[in-house]
Amino acid sequence: MKDEANVNLEEDAIIAMLMMRAKAMGEKNARDVLSYEAEDSVEFSLAPPLVHYGQDEAGLQAWFDTWDGPIGGEVRDAKLTVGGDVAFWSGLLRMTGTKTDGTEVDLWFRQTLGLVKRDGHWIVAHQHASVPFAMDGSGRALLDLKP
Repeated sequence: MKDEANVNLEEDAIIAMLMMRAKAMGEKNARDVLSYEAEDSVEFSLAPPLVHYGQDEAGLQAWFDTWDGPIGGEVRDAKLTVGGDVAFWSGLLRMTGTKTDGTEVDLWFRQTLGLVKRDGHWIVAHQHASVPFAMDGSGRALLDLKP
């Protein structure tokens, strides 16, 4: 029973951290977002390049600055698995908002996060976001899929 209670405490701590990180994302606060990420993190994001190592506050803030107003979101089918000082989270995320050029964004994508517990705190060490692509040979990203 003690192990189950400990896992529940760790799950609660991770969820609280992810909620604070999501709030910082919505508010477009790069410094706060990165405070929940490892300095040596690895990221496979929707945007090029194929992989990004470490934190890039200026780059993240520059991307945030392409949004007019807050970035909205929604999560579906979230799953969290905790084992010792490592965990992973996966789910479907919806990103909504308006870009500075007036483009309305309403995009569902897949995300997986690898988390580690360092100095008693959970942080994101690995991120992977993706959208499916058409398997018809066109290589076209399928941006209109919804859960």
